Amino acid sequence: MLRIVVTGILAALFFSSTFVLNRAMSLEGGHWVWTAALRYVWMLVLLAVWFVVTGKTALAANALRLFRRHCYFWMLAGSVGFGVFYALISFSASYAPGWVVAATWQMTILATPVVLLLFGRKVSLRALLFTLIVFAGVLCINLEQAGALPLHEVLLGALPVLGAAFVYPFGNQMVWEAREAAQSDSAVSEERTGVLAALRRRIPAMGGSGTDESVMQDAMCRVLLLTLGSLPFWVLLVAFCAPSLPSEGQIMKTLLVAAFSGVAATSLFLSARHMARSPSQLAAADSTQAMEVVFSLAGEAILLGGALPHALGWTGISLTLLGLVLYLKVQNA
Repeated sequence: MLRIVVTGILAALFFSSTFVLNRAMSLEGGHWVWTAALRYVWMLVLLAVWFVVTGKTALAANALRLFRRHCYFWMLAGSVGFGVFYALISFSASYAPGWVVAATWQMTILATPVVLLLFGRKVSLRALLFTLIVFAGVLCINLEQAGALPLHEVLLGALPVLGAAFVYPFGNQMVWEAREAAQSDSAVSEERTGVLAALRRRIPAMGGSGTDESVMQDAMCRVLLLTLGSLPFWVLLVAFCAPSLPSEGQIMKTLLVAAFSGVAATSLFLSARHMARSPSQLAAADSTQAMEVVFSLAGEAILLGGALPHALGWTGISLTLLGLVLYLKVQNA
C-alpha cells in the first residue's frame, strides 16, 4: 500500500506542474492558445519517442490504421476530451492562480458519474452526495478570490475549469463506450437509455479482437489517438484567435508540461493503479491525486511568489480533499 501511495503522490507532483507552468506562462504574457496547443504538438513528439524506445512501433502503426478507419470519431472525442478540456484549463490560468485552478479541477472526479448517467450508465447515487462537499470547498476557494479580484475575473478563472471538469470525462467516456461496445454483447443489445443514448448508438465498436483490441487496451495508444484527433481543433483555434507567435520561453515551458504531465505523471499514475490488488488500494491510488492542490499551491508560492490562501481558502482546500476521500471510499466500498 505504501508503494502505491508514494507512486500516486509522485504522479500528483508531476501533474501539478501543469497548473504552475500554465500560470507562469500567463504571467509572462504568453497567449493561452499557444499554452494549450503547443502541449499537444510536443505530446506527439514525446509519444513517438515513447513507442520507439519501448519497441512498440508496430503497435503505433496499428493505432494509426485504426485512426484512419474511424477518423471522425477520434476527431470528435479528441476535440472534446483533449481540445476543449485543455483550452479551458489554459484560458483560466490567465485569470486565476494555479492552486485555485487545481482545486476547482478536482470536480472532474465527481463530474465523471454525471457523465455516466448522461450516457445511460448506472452509478452510485449515494456517492454523488459528496459532490456537495467538494462543491462547497471549490466555492469557498473562489469566494476568497472574489474578495481580491473583480467578479468577472473570478468567473473567468473558475467557470472554464468547471466546464473542463465535465468535457474531459465526456471525451474519455466516448472511448470507453467504443471499446465496451466491441467487447460486450450486452453493450450492443441492451436498451440505450439516457440523455446521450442517440450518441451512444452512433459510437463505432472498436477493439473487439485482433490488432484493434491490442490498440484499445494500450493506454498510450489511446492517448495517441486522442491527441491526433485533437489536432484539427488546435488548428482551427489558432486560426480563429490569431495569437502572436509564442516566445522561446513559452515553447520550452509547454515542452516541460508535456513531459512532466503528459508522460511522467501519466506513467506513474497508471503504475500506481496497476499495482493495486483491491478496491481499497485503487481508492488510495485515485485519492492521491488530490495532492495536486497542495503541490500547485506550494509550487506557485515558491516559484512564482504567489500569495498563500487565507482562512476561507484553507477551509475550501480541506473540504475539497475531504469530499474526494469520502467519494472514493464509497465508490470502492
